[in-house]
This record gives sequence, C-alpha cells and structure tokens, in this order.
Amino acid sequence: MTATTLELFFIDGKPDGMLTAEVFGWTGHILVAPRTRLSEALKRKESSHTGVYILLGEQDEEPLAYIGEGESIAARIKSHDAKKDWWTRVVLITSAANNLHKAHVQYLESRLVQEGISAANTKLENGTNPSLPSLSEAAQANMETFVSQLLMVLPAIRVDLFTSNTKPDKQNEAVKSQDSQDSQVFELMLKKEGIVATAILEKGEFIVQKDSLARAEYIGDRSEKSYYWKYHDKLVEQGILVDQGKHKVFTQSYAFPSTSAAGAVCNGRSTSGLIAWKVKGTKQTYKDWEAETLAQN
Repeated sequence: MTATTLELFFIDGKPDGMLTAEVFGWTGHILVAPRTRLSEALKRKESSHTGVYILLGEQDEEPLAYIGEGESIAARIKSHDAKKDWWTRVVLITSAANNLHKAHVQYLESRLVQEGISAANTKLENGTNPSLPSLSEAAQANMETFVSQLLMVLPAIRVDLFTSNTKPDKQNEAVKSQDSQDSQVFELMLKKEGIVATAILEKGEFIVQKDSLARAEYIGDRSEKSYYWKYHDKLVEQGILVDQGKHKVFTQSYAFPSTSAAGAVCNGRSTSGLIAWKVKGTKQTYKDWEAETLAQN
C-alpha cells in the first residue's frame, strides 16, 4: 500500500452520526449510519445502489456482525434486516458511479465473510460463507483491488471486524535487528512462576510472540474496568492460548493494543506494562526505553 488520502464527510457534523468515506482514485463509496438515523440513511441515493452492507452491534455482551448484499441495499434492509434487533450501526458499501452488478456484490459479500471468519475478531451471524460467483479473470482482479482498498478504509472508520490481531512469527528476524527502533524486542519474566514471554514492538504494534508463556489462569479481579480478563478468555476460546504443563502458551503471535494488556494476559492480572516489559537481555523497562528513544528524537 502506498500513501493515500481518505476523505471523511460528517453529514450530521457529529463524529458518531452519519458519515461518508471515499479514497482518492478509488471508485468505492462508504456510508456509515447509526441505527437511530436509519430512515435518513436509506433516503440517500447511494442506499438504492447495488452493494454490500454490514450490520454491527452486540449480542450477549459480545460484538456481532452480519454481512449481506443486495441490488438495492435500502430495499433489503427494509424488508429483512430491520427486523434484527441486535444491531446498532450499518455500513453501506457501493460504488460512486453505481457500476457494481449482482455478481460483483456477491463476490464482495463472499470475500468479506471469508475475511471476517479469518480475522476472528467479531462473531458473524452469517450461517455460512457464500460461494464465490463466476467472474472473468479481469473482473476478479478488479474486485480484489476493491477489497484491498476496503480493508484499508474500514479500520479507519472504526469497523475492525476484518482486522486480525494474529501475526506471523518474526522473533528471529527482530532479534537480528535489535538495535532498530522499528523492531524492538522486549521480555516479561515471572521467575517464581517460570514464565517468560517475548514481545516485539513493530510498526506501532506490540506483538507477543508465538511460544511465549502466560499464567495458566486469570487470577485478577474480573470486575475491573480494564477488562483485560476478557482478552485472556478470548485468546483461550480462539485457541491462541492453550495449556502447556502448568502454564499456557501462545500458539500464534498476537498484537495487543497496549503493553499493559499484553502484560495482564501473560501475568494473569492487571500489571503496569510500561514496567513489566524490559528490553530483551537488559534491565531497562519499556518506560525507560521509551523515554530514551524520545530524547533522541
């Protein structure tokens, strides 16, 4: 991906209201609306276009999504999906020139369901992954380009169900480039528990590496507002944290939103990640390393 420009238009003048998103040179058009503005959203001309839509919400305190397509998105939502009571936000994906046809959006729907299942961030209400329609080789290439742009834009507008936190194992490469600010290696050690975890700070992501150890159970307060215990339980449910002897072990590298979230999962309770993580092979904490790095800028 090269640098590009994302244009957001806040229709209501509010960050949580209706907005459109477009990228310079991309034919796609995205309209996001809260359910409370559904009537206004479905009156807009793009809502009558052929496209794909994503319903976002929660069920049983867990995020839930549904991906669908239609030759008229507004008609589909009015006739069917307005009856679903769990969703609170809708994302309508069309083309500005309304030049997507039925097979195009069937392809997009299938690919997005596939990406959502692969990312495993949000449960999908879709029962099955729709099969890909028959498209020419050129048309498939065009739609894959469309999907690539879409997967770049959606996280920028807080639609993250396609963003995977599992990462390839790069520990060996990172260790070789230990002096590189873009790929710094850290360790968390609990000597009494025999736990050693390794993490890499790479391109702004704090990634706990495959084969790192964590406490067997989350022993912290499960009523705490940080909800770090939910990360622990989610990783166990997804098979990213599995039993290994008296510990749990990471079966895949996983990107956390903060050093504290990563530290809490490994430690089994809330912890100050800025202090718990140390530059590999030293006693320098993440906090001190960060201060030193900023002083050099």
